[in-house]
Amino acid sequence: MRITKTYLKNLVYNVNGAAIEVHKALGPGLLESVYHQCLKHELSLRGIKFESELIVPVEYKGLELDTKLRCDLFVENILTVELKAVSEVSPLDVAQLMTYMNLLESPEGLLINFNVTHLFSEGQQTFINELYRKLPH
Repeated sequence: MRITKTYLKNLVYNVNGAAIEVHKALGPGLLESVYHQCLKHELSLRGIKFESELIVPVEYKGLELDTKLRCDLFVENILTVELKAVSEVSPLDVAQLMTYMNLLESPEGLLINFNVTHLFSEGQQTFINELYRKLPH
């Protein structure tokens, strides 16, 4: 399958829809791990392929580091998703997602914070990197 900006846009739309469904059912106030489990189930119900707790490879000057960094969800081998259940997303949370995107060579990423009243308007942020710009439409 050829990855395009349109394909990625549709994938983001579907992952956001799954997250909204989870949030609608559970609301804010639970642990991140609860939302993670429910979102994995919702993605599976929708036929969306993903890896959960994917170990993010880090290489430094030819040395493969055993860092134990884990990406919450890596969807369709192209979309990095980090989940939070916090009162406020920090710049460190954003930096973590952007670093994972770069290390996984993922052109787009989602940062989803379930600890909000309205997930779509308050809890979801989309990020792109230079790889996105290289994708065809």
